[in-house]
Amino acid sequence: MATIAVLGTLDTKGQEHAYVAEIIRARGHQTLLIDTGSGEAPQVKPDVTREQVAAAGGVDLAGIMERQDRGEAVTAMAGAAAAFLSALVASGKVQGVISLGGGGGTAIGTAAMRALPVGFPKVMVSTLAAGNVAPYVGTKDIVMFPSIVDVSGINRISRVLLARAAGAICGMVETTVPAGEDKPLIAASMFGNTTECVNKAKQILEDAGYEVLVFHATGTGGKIMESLIESGMFAGVLDITTTEWADELVGGILGAGKTRLDAAGKAGIPAIITPGCLDMVNFGERASVPAKFEGRTFYIHNPQVTLMRTNAAECAELGRILAEKANAYKGPVTVLLPLKAISIISAEGKPFHDFEADMALFAAIRQNLRPGIPVVEVLDEINSPVFAAACANTLLGQLSRVVG
Repeated sequence: MATIAVLGTLDTKGQEHAYVAEIIRARGHQTLLIDTGSGEAPQVKPDVTREQVAAAGGVDLAGIMERQDRGEAVTAMAGAAAAFLSALVASGKVQGVISLGGGGGTAIGTAAMRALPVGFPKVMVSTLAAGNVAPYVGTKDIVMFPSIVDVSGINRISRVLLARAAGAICGMVETTVPAGEDKPLIAASMFGNTTECVNKAKQILEDAGYEVLVFHATGTGGKIMESLIESGMFAGVLDITTTEWADELVGGILGAGKTRLDAAGKAGIPAIITPGCLDMVNFGERASVPAKFEGRTFYIHNPQVTLMRTNAAECAELGRILAEKANAYKGPVTVLLPLKAISIISAEGKPFHDFEADMALFAAIRQNLRPGIPVVEVLDEINSPVFAAACANTLLGQLSRVVG
């Protein structure tokens, strides 16, 4: 039997949360009904009052309620709910969480869920679940469950969907994760244009006794990788595909934020950095590319993805950024340069081959790196077995020195 937190604004959606709690209890689990409302009195009696939640986050709930500023209230209770729920989880008092909401309720519920570890059961029933949920999910494994109709009463549609959502969180807490062989973890970044390199390096590392988790460098993938590195679960990082920085700098759609490449440095763990796919900036369909880029070199990856070649000036700035990021690393870090191609399509004779741009990139990296950071130049393409082996074996050498 597990205890499941049922968290939400009980002043407006108390009956719906109580209904979900009742179904959960019928499955044999306990519930903890937590009120995060800030308006009228709760419709049902909570197990945890809004005042208790607010206190956990240092929130002056009385003042907020007096001012009647909904935006302020949602922001404050989101932070308080995150603090309160994470403390419950850390102490082992709850084994899952479910919340129901519209805009405000979803903001509060998902803020609390984002404060929890990956793997902890989280279900958010939301009126917003059919749209862009990236701001709500962030880098965590939150299950967004569409409410279809507004979370407003128990009716012939909501009755079914809320029951299914309650069943979903019960199923999650009831599932035992099969035991596996836990090996030291390596984080690796990959893109379609660096897949062969990462796969070859991954095999070498796995043969040496490591488990490699691969993250797709699509913006969200980079953010998730950085988040998990920060959590302390990795022994090393194989950052072969730093392409998200090209989107971040130039204005593509797959940027991962300005903190990309920071986590490994702060963690002090061994890391490999390469300029994988810094030759490309990602946009949607061709018509979506901003007019200011007309005249540049483009490659239609598929009808929904248009790649733009970075020019020499952009590559020089990207090289400076990579070097500055590496300079801040506390642990061992090595930069590897594939001198013949930084992606499949930048090799000689391919659509994105640009010798001047690549040389500007490599020169900026060399010129801006602090003394003491090794630079390994490989006269081959990024997807060659030689470059993949160089990346993997260099990381293994760093790891062995740290362990030794």
